[in-house]
Amino acid sequence: MRPPNAAAPPSPQALTGLRVLDLSRILAGPTATQLLADLGAEVIKIERPGIGDDTRGWGPPFLTGKDGVDTRESAYYLSANRGKESLALNIADPRGQAILRDIAAQSDVLVENFKPGDLARHGLDYESLSTLNPRLIYCSISGFGQTGPNAQRAGYDFLVQGEAGLMSLTGPPDGPPMKAGVGIADILCGMYAAVGILAALQARHATGRGQHIDLALMDAQVAMLVNQGVSHLTDGQIPPRRGNDHPTIVPYGTFAARDGDFILAIGNDGQFSRFVVEAGAPGLSRDPRFATNAARVRNRAALIPLIDTLTRGRSTADWLAACARLNVPAGPINTLDQVFASPQVAARQMRLRLPHPTSATGTVDLIGNPLKFSHTPIHPAKAPPLLGQDSEAVLSRLLGMNAQTCVALVAQGVIATKCRP
Repeated sequence: MRPPNAAAPPSPQALTGLRVLDLSRILAGPTATQLLADLGAEVIKIERPGIGDDTRGWGPPFLTGKDGVDTRESAYYLSANRGKESLALNIADPRGQAILRDIAAQSDVLVENFKPGDLARHGLDYESLSTLNPRLIYCSISGFGQTGPNAQRAGYDFLVQGEAGLMSLTGPPDGPPMKAGVGIADILCGMYAAVGILAALQARHATGRGQHIDLALMDAQVAMLVNQGVSHLTDGQIPPRRGNDHPTIVPYGTFAARDGDFILAIGNDGQFSRFVVEAGAPGLSRDPRFATNAARVRNRAALIPLIDTLTRGRSTADWLAACARLNVPAGPINTLDQVFASPQVAARQMRLRLPHPTSATGTVDLIGNPLKFSHTPIHPAKAPPLLGQDSEAVLSRLLGMNAQTCVALVAQGVIATKCRP
């Protein structure tokens, strides 16, 4: 029994005992492996000595150090790498390749986002590593996949948002195509990667074998077209850009109040009727042009200016309070400072503060994980690692290397550590 007042040991996490080798960088792969780390997996991030993940240099902003000077840890890098260990390993060197093969032989999952064929030249592709470890689940993330005429093209989130059609749907009707404000193609691809890895783990329970997952940014972005894409496949029409308006629900967009804009997201005829009564125009719900959602969609050009005129007479706070009372979906358009100051965000632990060794404050603020488990809760993670922070610890733990051997490998340029680059 625990002594009185002793803290209970943390509950096991969903993926405790799973080892993941993370050879990915930028955002899609790191997003996937950070999620696996949050769920309890041991994630070993393989980075280039002296350089590391490209995003370490993608700033400002950078984390401020104890001396008041920017560190090498950019906010971009910090956003997708918590809970991991960093092993700085030169996989262009045959000795580095041998070390990676030895670790892969003891791992459950490997995630990489090299161009198709690059790792095969080093004997680090799925075919090579699966002979050493038939249980290995090997997830390859690339711009356009391992097959097809574009397989060798480099893929970037912005390019894929354009090429896969998202930008043709995003932006005002009379303005240019627009990308999303975050790297949504990368993020969604990372989510698909995590789902695919978990599915492959379940399949391994039955077969005893791992498998290769071939995942493309382009494919993930095409999948994200959902209702807009299927609408085109259904009627052959090319959907126009509608700004914040919805293609098949009206009124559903941003509207101007007396002191700013707010979101109105009316999803059914009852909500519409209650809203227009509150707005002082009850006849709109009886007008055959607007009585049903289908009618409102067909007559949006006539309705939207009428709604806009009605909303301009009252304040944003007034409209939000009225809509809440009437059970009509409406909400504010928050800036990020308002988001992270929100009591709801705080209650849901979506702002995470973790210890950090070089931060001026000794901590770093990150975004929390949205998954809330009843029996395998997510424990506070480790901060994103410094480059090579865990090289010696990983090699000692997994390969039995002593400090003298690690020092020799540093001198030979095979590995780097935070103390000996």
